[in-house]
Amino acid sequence: MSLRHAPWETAAEFAIGLRPIAPEDWLEGGEADPALRKDPLLAAHPHLVWAEAPGSRPAQTEALEMVAEALQASIDPEHRPPLLAAARKVADDLCLMEKRAGAWRLTALSLSAGTFFTASEVVGRSLAELHGPVPGFEASLLARVARIFDGLREGLILERRNWTVVNSPALFAPSSAPIRARIGDIDPDRAGEALFGRVERQTLRRLPRTGAALFTIRVWTDPLSRIAADPTRLEAFAKAWRAATPEFRAYKRLDLYDALVARLIDGP
Repeated sequence: MSLRHAPWETAAEFAIGLRPIAPEDWLEGGEADPALRKDPLLAAHPHLVWAEAPGSRPAQTEALEMVAEALQASIDPEHRPPLLAAARKVADDLCLMEKRAGAWRLTALSLSAGTFFTASEVVGRSLAELHGPVPGFEASLLARVARIFDGLREGLILERRNWTVVNSPALFAPSSAPIRARIGDIDPDRAGEALFGRVERQTLRRLPRTGAALFTIRVWTDPLSRIAADPTRLEAFAKAWRAATPEFRAYKRLDLYDALVARLIDGP
């Protein structure tokens, strides 16, 4: 079985890397009933996986309509917030961005596969605040990303992918601490099975009626053993791993996995 996404083959570090995609490619699917995964998380951790700002319901409703159209099915909110109702029907996490007081802000999100952040932590934040930890984002990328949001036109869907390495296959990863605390228990000879490439496939599109933007996040995890099984893919991964800048490595904490990944790349 081939990897669904392998962004390290084209870029070692954070980059905007957006490309237009066809409407039929917007939602990737791959999960028969996402609500079976998402509903228990909402019940157990409501503030980690759902948040909304006042005044976001009109844009949430438009987002629900857009998802329903893509799925070619009606979605009954059943007294749920509209964006949450939409998110139960898709594998992706859904994040609503609206321009308020001159800045694009996250006004609602359903987050069942966040990579080391939670819904309550980020709701209401601006683009600059959301990407503050990203090396060089404010100095080099913030203005460009803001222009991309401002320039979104109806019907245009943009896609990008990023990646990291973690020692867990779990999609729900609100905190890095419990995962990274287990790194020392990994047998170096089994690094390929214990370490996972964690890829986020993200899309962005405009909601024409309200002027909001809908940002989707679909997370895929694959054990590094699947990469190691293909010499060409392993070579590309090794090149990206070694080429990553100190800033990128620090941001992703790749240094925590250096010895284990070296064992995988170079052998015993």
